[in-house]
Amino acid sequence: MGRDAIQLFVPKFRVDESLDAIRVCLERGWTGLGFMTVEIEDAWKRYAGFANAHFLNSNTGGLHLALEVLKRRHGWADGDEVISTPLTFVSTNHAILYCGLTPVFADIDENLCMDPESLLERITPRTRAVMFVGIGGNVGAYAEVVRICRERGIRIILDAAHMAGTRVDGAQVGTDADVAVFSFQSVKNMPTADSGMVCFADAEDDAAARRLSWLGISKDTYARTGEGGTYAWRYDIDELGFKYNGNSIMAALALVSLKYLDEDNAERRRICERYDALLAGSDRIARVPTAPGCESSRHLYQVRVDERDHVLVDLNQRGIFPGVHYRDNTEYAVYRAYAGTTPRAAAASDTLISLPLHLFLTDDDVDYVARSLLDVTS
Repeated sequence: MGRDAIQLFVPKFRVDESLDAIRVCLERGWTGLGFMTVEIEDAWKRYAGFANAHFLNSNTGGLHLALEVLKRRHGWADGDEVISTPLTFVSTNHAILYCGLTPVFADIDENLCMDPESLLERITPRTRAVMFVGIGGNVGAYAEVVRICRERGIRIILDAAHMAGTRVDGAQVGTDADVAVFSFQSVKNMPTADSGMVCFADAEDDAAARRLSWLGISKDTYARTGEGGTYAWRYDIDELGFKYNGNSIMAALALVSLKYLDEDNAERRRICERYDALLAGSDRIARVPTAPGCESSRHLYQVRVDERDHVLVDLNQRGIFPGVHYRDNTEYAVYRAYAGTTPRAAAASDTLISLPLHLFLTDDDVDYVARSLLDVTS
């Protein structure tokens, strides 16, 4: 009998615990925004050290809210600039366009994160914010980017979609940002089906985001439901909002996943260390380094190889199904006007492979993937 296919991602749910948590929502008859979303927000603040945390339906919604709140509350104009990276999932840069702002792309460093020198070259009088992407859970030169922003009065937004549990000096990364946005989508390190968390440093920004995430309504349904099920139906709408709120079913899944986040991230790091040891001798496989001092969540294990597309085909024929994170966004029609502005990101986009990395991999699986990659690149 042949080997089972080795997939890039396979989420690990604690099924019985998750069903028990969901059962509480069903028995209580409350599956939307409410008691369980409050609980995951409080749990996340205790775990990660954020002053504010707002549970949402996705990281994408959180990125949009981050920019929308800052724009509305701090006097940004249409066309003002947000410096970002093209080597990211398109949510990062779509959020800039949603708000009528102008994306400006900085190039990347060896960690695949924003390069501070490239950032400095992109800053203009219209720069309002920097969107730093912690790709794969890596912090890169995040601390230097924060310093640059603080010295110039530029807002820093951390797209922490891959960074649940990433630590520097023992602390969750992102508490020094103006906004940090996390993803708890189904294949992320802290999986639900789809949800996220936006964490504003400023309490008034957080309050504004809560209104905007519920259509601009002054009080959500849960807040208007009192003791004994009494319901105050009147509310006001002061501004145009969106439908980005999280729900209690996803919050129930998140609460269970959070219990195991550190344990699971430790196993992911162990798997990556095994890959490192197996691939260390090859001069045809460039491993993407983790920044010094970063205890990464290791959402991804990325390498760079020549003739990447042919390598992927060869691996697929061996029953191995890696991924690519990410295609340079300037290759998409909507961002094509920026093509050629970030040559290092473009070069990385053509050579990157994300190897299978999930909690069901055995050591034998990891060895097989590594041997196969060594073989097809030799």
